[in-house]
Amino acid sequence: MSDPDAPLFTVTRKHLNTGLRGYPVGTCRTSAVDPDRGVSYIGYPVADLADLEAEAVIHLLLERRLPNEVELAAFRADLRARAGVPAKALDMLGTLPREGHPMEWLMAGLNFLGMTAKTGDYAEDCRNLIAWAPELVAAIFRIRSGWGAPIAPDPELGLIENFVHMLGVPGADDGRLVRLLRVFYILHMDHGGGNLSTFVGKAVASGHADMYSSMIGAMAALYGPLHGRANQDCLDFVRKVGTSDPVEVERFVREALANKEKIYGFGHAVLRAEDPRATIEYALGEQICADDPLFRTALTLREVAVRVLSGMEKVSNPYPNVDAVSGTLLNASGLTDSNYYTVLFGLSRITGIAAQIVDERLRFRDGKGVPIYRPKFIAEAQERS
Repeated sequence: MSDPDAPLFTVTRKHLNTGLRGYPVGTCRTSAVDPDRGVSYIGYPVADLADLEAEAVIHLLLERRLPNEVELAAFRADLRARAGVPAKALDMLGTLPREGHPMEWLMAGLNFLGMTAKTGDYAEDCRNLIAWAPELVAAIFRIRSGWGAPIAPDPELGLIENFVHMLGVPGADDGRLVRLLRVFYILHMDHGGGNLSTFVGKAVASGHADMYSSMIGAMAALYGPLHGRANQDCLDFVRKVGTSDPVEVERFVREALANKEKIYGFGHAVLRAEDPRATIEYALGEQICADDPLFRTALTLREVAVRVLSGMEKVSNPYPNVDAVSGTLLNASGLTDSNYYTVLFGLSRITGIAAQIVDERLRFRDGKGVPIYRPKFIAEAQERS
């Protein structure tokens, strides 16, 4: 057994003001990110979970085991019993300005639920929030997009099937959308303990703020363009490329790099191989939208961008990440307004963040919980003006 007092990391001045990147501050028991193997949940590689029912993977994160058939039926019944966002929360959404970003709507909805429906019990609020989030997000789509009034949940449907039912996307193929969003939801649930949104949510909760206030902080972190809005930027990038011809795509990529522009969807802070979540998404795209022009562009980028970036000395990971093609798949499946993509990310990530908050608040340190987060900042010499 390793020495618990052995140093894990040596801090030097060069590590300061770097966003805590790579700096160990705690442990995470729900998920892990391996540089070569990618994301796993409770020891299961995400590729082994992507085709399961969403409720089974939620149960895995909350209970640390996959459910058997009886447990899954009981868990599904529990979520269904909790479903049904309080009507006054949906009424509140109707008062929000459409100029607000959908993520701002989500934060407003969470704030209202926290003011009117929280129990103060982290575990109970976790399950309520997971059950309510699909209806809240579906209502945001419908009200803000002008599709009509919110659609009531159908208690006979599974979580993602019900979400697609409540979305009621005009002109969309619901079967294809269900297939995509089931995979999307599972792939985006959790990502270790140190990504910005999860870290912020847990930090807020460490001050004993309730689940809803903590999740608002997490979603505010996810809202930023360097985090949750990346899939939106990746779709815009694919649209900008505008061709699936390999020669033209390579010309575009090299010109972009020469102009110091970012190649969206490639590279990762931890991974050193193609993100397995991206691999799953590319394979799914071949099944549900193989002829979509933007998907063909994304496939060409997968080959060309990797080849070009691999030849650059300072690039440690030239491979696609989860955002490289997710927006393209959403667009091809009928969700064409990319402003909503981060809300879909948030819908999924709420589960993983809530599970980690429950773990840190109720189970760590023999139930005492992780102490309030309080990193040290070193004072620099200050000069009076």
